[in-house]
Amino acid sequence: MIEAIADATAVGSATLSVIVPAYNEEATLENVVREVLRLPQLTELIIVDDGSTDATAQVCQKLASLPKVRVVRQPRNQGKCAALKAGFAISTGEIVIVQDADLEYDPSEIPSVIGPIIAGKADVVYGSRFLVKKASRILYFYHYLANKGLTLFSNLLTNVNFTDIETGYKAFRGEIIRNMVLTSKAFGIEIEVTAKIAKLGCAIYEVPISYYGRTYEQGKKIGLSDGLMALWYIVRFNLFCSLESSFVNLPVLSTQDDPHSAENLLTGSFRE
Repeated sequence: MIEAIADATAVGSATLSVIVPAYNEEATLENVVREVLRLPQLTELIIVDDGSTDATAQVCQKLASLPKVRVVRQPRNQGKCAALKAGFAISTGEIVIVQDADLEYDPSEIPSVIGPIIAGKADVVYGSRFLVKKASRILYFYHYLANKGLTLFSNLLTNVNFTDIETGYKAFRGEIIRNMVLTSKAFGIEIEVTAKIAKLGCAIYEVPISYYGRTYEQGKKIGLSDGLMALWYIVRFNLFCSLESSFVNLPVLSTQDDPHSAENLLTGSFRE
């Protein structure tokens, strides 16, 4: 079934915005960007330099001369959520996906992630590192336990059976993510968007992806404090955040109107 949905990317015509948040990623950013630029449906690649202190700014300046590449420079480091908010706000694609700048996720797999949206089946798609095992670097067992625990706790409150809410690959219909009100800090955005798409009643899919994790010595940034904060965010955004406060305008979920119509998906209107 997943392969059939992914095949829709071969004929789909949806425009695609890829948002790349980057903080001190001078070693890998250019390689990521050049891989993303190979995607056939790419409309724009938006790099958000989150106040990097290494040579990331110089790499961004070089990449800004490439077709389809746009660069935003945050005046200071504000965390992943702030970087993504800046990128989402200026995106124009009918589909928007996040691509980390560290090569833990393979840009060549983006077509399979956005496939269910192009096929008119989904409003949101998560790339799961656990749904079906593909290539996956074996690293920190405690991270695995924390991810599973956070996903289970989130699922209990959203009543949505995710396998991997902390995944870096999340794709959205553009209208949904551009109208979402984002208030969390740092990596809390993974929890926040999950709670809010569940409240909205989005048609959500997961597809299997590869994961090429890196060590802390190689630049991995998420830590214990992020995990503890995630527990609070799960409670906050599920129990103390209304649907109306979660979006500037509430998108009409066109997949609910006709789950087989890609045309409806890409021309969805809004509720006032």
